[in-house]
Amino acid sequence: MAKKNYVLDTSVCLTDADVLFKFDNHDIFLPLKVLEEIDGHKKRQDSVGSNARKIIRTLDEYRTKGSLEKGIRIDKGKGILKVVSFTDLKQVIFPADLDLRHPDHVIIATAKTIQANSENRKTIVVSRDINMRVICDSIGVQAEDYVSEKAVTSSEELYNGFIVVNIDDEVIDRFYAGEDIYPYNFTEEMGENLHPNQYVMMVSNANEKKSALAKFKSPQEPLKKIIHKTLPDWKIESRNKEQAFAIDMLMDPNIKIVSLVGRAGSGKTLLAIAAGLQQTIGLRSDENYYSRLIVSRPVQPLGKDIGFLPGTMEEKMLPWLMPIQDNLKFLMGDRTSLEMYMEKGKIEIEALTYIRGRSISNAFIVIDEAQNLTKHEIKTIITRIGEGTKIILTGDVEQIDNVYVNETSNGLAHAVESFKEYHISGHMTFKKGERSELATLASKVL
Repeated sequence: MAKKNYVLDTSVCLTDADVLFKFDNHDIFLPLKVLEEIDGHKKRQDSVGSNARKIIRTLDEYRTKGSLEKGIRIDKGKGILKVVSFTDLKQVIFPADLDLRHPDHVIIATAKTIQANSENRKTIVVSRDINMRVICDSIGVQAEDYVSEKAVTSSEELYNGFIVVNIDDEVIDRFYAGEDIYPYNFTEEMGENLHPNQYVMMVSNANEKKSALAKFKSPQEPLKKIIHKTLPDWKIESRNKEQAFAIDMLMDPNIKIVSLVGRAGSGKTLLAIAAGLQQTIGLRSDENYYSRLIVSRPVQPLGKDIGFLPGTMEEKMLPWLMPIQDNLKFLMGDRTSLEMYMEKGKIEIEALTYIRGRSISNAFIVIDEAQNLTKHEIKTIITRIGEGTKIILTGDVEQIDNVYVNETSNGLAHAVESFKEYHISGHMTFKKGERSELATLASKVL
């Protein structure tokens, strides 16, 4: 394999602190401007700040082994790590309209200089910044996205949690009659290709309106009937097959982690919260598996400016937690009931900042807008889950506010793909909006 030069952008380093070890035997160049930008993020109290601090410590360790200016071998079989400065390198032709006072332009100019000094090697800029990759391409510098942190190559490839199969009419009749129907009744390979807790919609070959919904557990077990399709305590009924599947896994105490992905208005958050209420303060004591419902979401839009907002921490968080409260008020009918249960500690609404440092047992946890979390943040949250706790991750991978992740690299996508092989997990992708006719139409035409 021909060796290459990889020039890393700041966005890559802040996404993955272990990025220096991800390029096999190729050489890695860190522009000095990148180190300066990383330093500006080291005091942040989120995953970006954590990654900044970690990569600084890594560089400090390598500094003791040699000269970062001359280059240090990363590890046996790995390439050379080098910190470079534009002013120390050969000047190259650079567009006059790209102001070198801009950090991105300094990094690109550094890469172009490395390219000019490495005639026998490809020089590639690695950046999560789309615009930076576009600029590189426009001036003759090869650029790539950082693919190591991608869960899938595109959002369309994300596991959706169910399949639709066509089957003989009589098989559906036998299933409804209580006869055991196995995956191999469809094809010999089907059972091996399905994931635990994947749902199956059987549609009659003779009549497409005749169907049956089932759950797959393992190739050795018959398909299971869907037990829960409604949440009666809150007058919630499934409006489509995806919602029926979601309610079933939300109400299954054996499934410890559930991910729900769908566009705004698909019902994912409402169903998750309603299922949580059903299993904490519901009328059926045999379904009250959890002592409390905890609902949270990342406060991504707040960023580092939260300290400048007026009021207490709770008052600062209120605008970003309001959608959660709206769902709770809708289900409970009034604010009085909500406040009563919150005072009793049965319902907690918190910013994600406060959840990450806790060890939570016997709770039903809903993390809304999880697509704005990084892989590291998702891991941090899930590893804090104690015994008897169920966690629900909801979000829309096509609607992301975090500049350090995209639809293929966000923490929610990673959770969906990483857990799909395990029997304690379940996932559902919602295809249809159910908020209102207008909302559904708007998502299509606007």
